[in-house]
Amino acid sequence: MHREGGCACGAIRFETQAEPMLTGACHCTDCQKFTGGGPNYVALMPKGTIAVTQGQPRLLHAVNDRGGQTVRAFCATCGTHLWGVPEDAPFMTVKVGVFDSSADLGPRMHIYTASAPAWHTLPGDLPSFPRMPPAAAQPA
Repeated sequence: MHREGGCACGAIRFETQAEPMLTGACHCTDCQKFTGGGPNYVALMPKGTIAVTQGQPRLLHAVNDRGGQTVRAFCATCGTHLWGVPEDAPFMTVKVGVFDSSADLGPRMHIYTASAPAWHTLPGDLPSFPRMPPAAAQPA
């Protein structure tokens, strides 16, 4: 399936032909900082399936909770966070809101719920995990 997306100001544009492996909402403290308070809604995409078609994202290298590196891409002009690429996972996490169309990308699970603020109500109809889900619940 062909999807396109980009940052808020239009400086960065990208496309993909891949289907998301999974969608979810992450409540870790890093994601709360990147989103400004709430969970981070992401589509897990196979690594290497996003092609930048316009502009050049700025990259931030950070240590993730498992001790590995995650490279986060964002627009240096408007600050829109685009995606993260954890070195120790077979996927990248693309922010759902940066796709031009995201109606079909609602979350299918909630992770790092132990870090969710007390005021954030979690839906009871989706799987929730205090940290990362067990390997059986993660994409291969």
